[in-house]
Amino acid sequence: MDKVPAPAPLISVVIPLYNEGSHLRELLSDLRKALQQTGCHFEIVVIDDGSTDDTWARIQDEAGTLPMLRAMRLSRNFGKELALCAGLERARGEAIVVMDGDGQHPPSLLPTMIEKWRTCGADIVQAVKVKRGRESVTSKAGAFLFYVILNKLSGFELKGASDFKLINRKVLDTWLAMRERNVFFRGMTAWMGFRTIQIPFEVAPRRAGKSGWSYLRRAKLALIGITTFSSFPLRLVTFAGMIFFLFAVGLGIQTLYLKLAGRAFTGFATVILLELIIGSLLMISLGIIGEYLARIYEEVKGRPRYIVSESIEPEQ
Repeated sequence: MDKVPAPAPLISVVIPLYNEGSHLRELLSDLRKALQQTGCHFEIVVIDDGSTDDTWARIQDEAGTLPMLRAMRLSRNFGKELALCAGLERARGEAIVVMDGDGQHPPSLLPTMIEKWRTCGADIVQAVKVKRGRESVTSKAGAFLFYVILNKLSGFELKGASDFKLINRKVLDTWLAMRERNVFFRGMTAWMGFRTIQIPFEVAPRRAGKSGWSYLRRAKLALIGITTFSSFPLRLVTFAGMIFFLFAVGLGIQTLYLKLAGRAFTGFATVILLELIIGSLLMISLGIIGEYLARIYEEVKGRPRYIVSESIEPEQ
């Protein structure tokens, strides 16, 4: 008796967008061509993260010709990670592909990712950067330093990792159960520990425009990544306090001995230097503690992670 072939799965492609209107049509066209090669059913879920250009108007135009397009417009710019949450919470596929909307994640890689998922039994197919593309020296150095620190503090190796990945429904359901408001998608998927296979890719040039990732936004994401995956900086404060306590005890014993021996000296420069060092350490320590308190404060407020102002759903 012939074996009945399994039905083609539904693939969801989730793409956060911010001021990507100038090249949206080309991106969706390339996505459609790549997905049609897979023989799977598919839907494309796009999230307009409070764009200030004509991104939403372009999405509305494309929705008339792409029946598989689903879209949401957030009430303001909530940031890529939270926009990604909005898309993932609405994805209906058996496998979900996450990618950026600037064209640096090549749609041509989708057939390979989907084939790997269907044949290798992996829960996550992760695209790993072999070349970071056109980036300034400071950007590359900052990314390298961040991943080194995160690896040492958390134990997760994320060097070369990106948000360009395929996850199956089991992984998505597990991820959705984590209702954190300080979201770091690539770190959270690594933390879950599902079976992962990697495929290399080269970061393509942006299709148009400039990156919305300023140094300040990158620094903020780095702080979220480090503080949500490791408490070591807090332990570092305690360790530094113990070192200075031992130093203070030793200095106190020396000062008392010199006083009793009649050889005490004013030591004005030494006192000023110690005050500056201790004062700097206290300010840094308070800053580290403040970052963790900020994460706690944002979690306990319980506000929604994002607000949807408009949405587009295809007719059933």
